[in-house]
Amino acid sequence: MGYAAVFDLIRSPKVDQVIVADYDIKRVQALIDLLADPKIVPVELDVKKFDEVVELMARCDACISCVTYHHNYDLAKAALKAGTHFCDLGGNEEMVAKEFLLDDLAKERGIAIMPDLGLAPGMVSMLAVNAADSLDELYEMRIRVGGLPVDPEGPLKYAQFFAIDGLINEYVEDVTVIRDGKEFQVPSLTDIEEIEFPKPFGKLEAFNTSGGISTLPKTYAGKIQHMDYKTIRYPGHCEQIFLLKHLGLMSSEPVDLPSGKVVPRDLLSNLLTKTLPQDEPDVVLVRVTVTGIKDREPIQIVWECIDYNDQADKVSAMMRMTAFPASIIAQMMARGDIKERGVLKQETCVPVKLFLTELESRGIKLTMTERAPVAS
Repeated sequence: MGYAAVFDLIRSPKVDQVIVADYDIKRVQALIDLLADPKIVPVELDVKKFDEVVELMARCDACISCVTYHHNYDLAKAALKAGTHFCDLGGNEEMVAKEFLLDDLAKERGIAIMPDLGLAPGMVSMLAVNAADSLDELYEMRIRVGGLPVDPEGPLKYAQFFAIDGLINEYVEDVTVIRDGKEFQVPSLTDIEEIEFPKPFGKLEAFNTSGGISTLPKTYAGKIQHMDYKTIRYPGHCEQIFLLKHLGLMSSEPVDLPSGKVVPRDLLSNLLTKTLPQDEPDVVLVRVTVTGIKDREPIQIVWECIDYNDQADKVSAMMRMTAFPASIIAQMMARGDIKERGVLKQETCVPVKLFLTELESRGIKLTMTERAPVAS
C-alpha cells in the first residue's frame, strides 16, 4: 500500500516532494529503484520513536500512515505535535475510536486527521453518501466489496492482497449493522448471501465482516432503516474461514502446549502469510446499493466497479483502490480542498464530486445506475 501511495503521489504535478520512511531503508531503496523519481526522499525511521516521527512529519504538509493499525493512534498524536495533516488506512475499529478522542485537540491546533481511509471504509462510504444525498428520503444502504484473485487456487480460493493481521480482524470482530432503524452488533462470517457479477465471475458469496463502513452507521443513525456491509469471496470461502475461527485459531489467548505457549492467532497469521499466494493478478469488485425516495417515487441507486491490477506498473487492484483514495485525500488536505479541522469522518468532510473526479483521472471506472427497487 505504501508503494501504491508513493506511485500516485509522485504523479501529481502539485506534489513537490514525497518523503518515504521505513524501518528498513533497503525497502525504500527498492521502491526508488522501481519508481526512479527525484521527488522521492528516502528516510530510515522507527515509528515507535515518537520524537523522530514528529521531527520528520513537521517537514510535510500531510502524512499517510501505511503501517499496521497498531501504530495509528500514536502517529496521529505525532501529527498533532508536528502540525501536519494526517490520514491512515485503518484496520481496527477500537484504534479508530481512540483517534477520534483527539478531535478537540486537532480542532484547537488547526489540523485535519482522517482515520480509516482506503477502499472500505473509504471510497465505498463516499459512493454511498453521493447516492444518499440525491434522495429525498433514505431507506437503506447495502455495501458489498471484495478483492479476489483472478485465478483462484487452493481451498480458500484467496491470495494476499493486504496485511494478514487486518484480514483476520475483519473475520474475527463483531460487525455493526442497522436493522429496522436500530444499531446492532452481529458476528462476522454470518448472513451469507449469493451475489452475481458479469462473466467471468458469475455467482459469488458475500457475508458479514467487520470494519468496512467505519463511522457510517453513526453518521446515519436515526436517518436510515437498514445498513450493512459484506465482503465478497468465491463460493465456499466463508465456510473454510468459519472452521478456522470455530477451532479457536483466531483467538489471541495463549494456549499451553507441551512445546510451550502458543498464541493461535499469531500461528494462523504466520501460516497464512506463508501459504497464501502473493503477487497474484487480482480484481476488486464493488457494489453499493442505496434505496430511497426521489421525486415521490421509490428508487435504487447502484454504484458498481470492477477494477483489475495494473501489471505494467506493478500496482494491484487492491493497491489502486485502497492507496489511491488515501493519496487523493492527503493531497486534498494539503491543498485546502478539505477545510474542516479535527478528527474527521470521511463521509461528511470529503468533497465527493471532486473525489470521484480524481478517481476517474486515475482510470478507476465507476458506473452509477438508477432503477426501481429490487428486493435485497
